Amino acid sequence: MELNLHGKTALVVASSQGLGKAVAAELVKEGTNVMLTSRDKAKLEVVRDELRQLGKGEVAYYRADITNPDEIKGLVQATRDTFGKIDILVNNAGGPPGGTFEQLSDQDWQKAFELNLLSYIRIIREVLPDLKKAGGRIVNIASSSIKQPIPGLILSNTFRLGIVGLTKTLAEELAPYNILINTVAPGRIATDRVAYLDQLKADKLGTNREEVEQQSKEQIPLGRYGTPEEFAKVVAFLVSGASTYMTGSSFLVDGGMVKSI
Repeated sequence: MELNLHGKTALVVASSQGLGKAVAAELVKEGTNVMLTSRDKAKLEVVRDELRQLGKGEVAYYRADITNPDEIKGLVQATRDTFGKIDILVNNAGGPPGGTFEQLSDQDWQKAFELNLLSYIRIIREVLPDLKKAGGRIVNIASSSIKQPIPGLILSNTFRLGIVGLTKTLAEELAPYNILINTVAPGRIATDRVAYLDQLKADKLGTNREEVEQQSKEQIPLGRYGTPEEFAKVVAFLVSGASTYMTGSSFLVDGGMVKSI
């Protein structure tokens, strides 16, 4: 299948590690020019040099805190200045801290809102003039909590659902401009974030992370955690020229873990 990604430009947010880095790598392999971003300049430099070895798309980076609207504006402008256009946006952000309702303060809620929902809104707003020129693709990365709440992660459970509402609404508003927008929700993918959540659960249960991981795998029909590369391939398809009639939808990449219909 030809994805028609060669020569396109993608802004991939939170791309110095984990799922964002994997998505960026997959797009570079397909010949896409990619702008990396995160708050960690040292990591960005390493990832840029690593992805450049893939030898197809061009890679650049811009350090930004996506909870800062001015830095978002700088990021988007830097992408335009570097590559001349923006065709694809992959919205991503690190997950909020764990905790129950009574453990979390107003400040915790505000920080999670700004990182995990408002940042998506602001970045879409900034890239929209580019995407409206000739159509484009947006993928909003969320979590399997959009289908099945995860105990102890009330912040994620709340704001990830906001991403779904945003995506579904924008699918209708942006369709006249041939902009397709979808949500992709990872389940148990082998990343630092999932390792953190497993350790959090292990601490609560008084056991070790390996035991929690094994118990989680037993709840997944495929019997294992997914790889970031497997997740990235789904995103790459949705932002590609091969995807032309799917918008406003939510896609789970979870090995069959979520049982809801």
